Amino acid sequence: MNPHAKLITLTSLILGTTITISSNHWAMAWAGLEINTLAIIPMISKSHHPRAIEATVKYFLTQAAASAMILFASTTNAWTTGQWDITQLTNPTSCLLLTTAIAMKLGLAPFHLWFPETLQGSSLTTALLLSTLMKFPPISILLLTSNSLNPSLMTLMAIMSTALGGWTGLNQTQIRKILAFSSISHLGWMTIIIIYAPKLTLLTFLLYTLLTSSIFLSLNSSNTTKLTTLLTSWTKTPMLNTALMLTLLSLAGLPPFTGFLPKWLIIQELTKQEMTPTALTIALLSLLSLFFYLRLTYFSSITLPPNPTNQMKHWYTNKETNSTIALTVSLSIFLLPLSPLILTLT
Repeated sequence: MNPHAKLITLTSLILGTTITISSNHWAMAWAGLEINTLAIIPMISKSHHPRAIEATVKYFLTQAAASAMILFASTTNAWTTGQWDITQLTNPTSCLLLTTAIAMKLGLAPFHLWFPETLQGSSLTTALLLSTLMKFPPISILLLTSNSLNPSLMTLMAIMSTALGGWTGLNQTQIRKILAFSSISHLGWMTIIIIYAPKLTLLTFLLYTLLTSSIFLSLNSSNTTKLTTLLTSWTKTPMLNTALMLTLLSLAGLPPFTGFLPKWLIIQELTKQEMTPTALTIALLSLLSLFFYLRLTYFSSITLPPNPTNQMKHWYTNKETNSTIALTVSLSIFLLPLSPLILTLT
């Protein structure tokens, strides 16, 4: 991509995100979402591959439908209440429309089918942006309207997302699709607690962003997109693969890694809200996701390819590991002991 075009695209992404998360008026929030959508489209389609074009079309149609639904919901709410403030969403029809629209924007079940296909047609860097930065504006709208949302509907969508994200990711061989279903599953954890503890949802999203960034940056460094490629990357970059294995275990939510913190706090909060069956259900469904995380760790570090190659593999390469990867991986693994400080800051 042309450097000037890349600069304009990244500036527009930051501008759109900033406008949405800082606005109280529905029109400004909608405008920020539209800027984001239009800015990410050239990044998805820049390879000009048929799969990339297909991913771009799917992304555009889904986001356009969701944006139109958000505009319709806000207009309906303003028509009945006379309020354009995001926090004053009181009309039941508008609440239902907004929940549906944000679910489409985020990729929550049952509106999740576009997300894995879009990630599969994108590069690893663009997939990272779609999984992290592009989800921040819709989540910020959900946080602002959390008092108006239907608890039963949000719980149902959260459980469906956790179940489908884990179940459909079991038989995947493309790493980007596996991480897409991982994102859907984590969105279920964020959604289930958003009405009762919005700050906990924000903490979960920030930690998820940190963990996912570590994994995507590590994969991008070794140019790994398939499980078969992951098999042979151990002999090229053993330290990077070891860090990737630990980060995947952290993303799975296993103690004593960073990813255990949000799941622990969410289950604790659900128990306080007398939703013990819901907490038990979502904890059991996360075992489905745990299976394909363990599968990825097995492929990355524990097993070796069955067929030896004809070329010699080097244990050390001249390619230096990026300091950003080292920092994000360290935070992804070792933040759990700092959980009292994190809770104090949030």
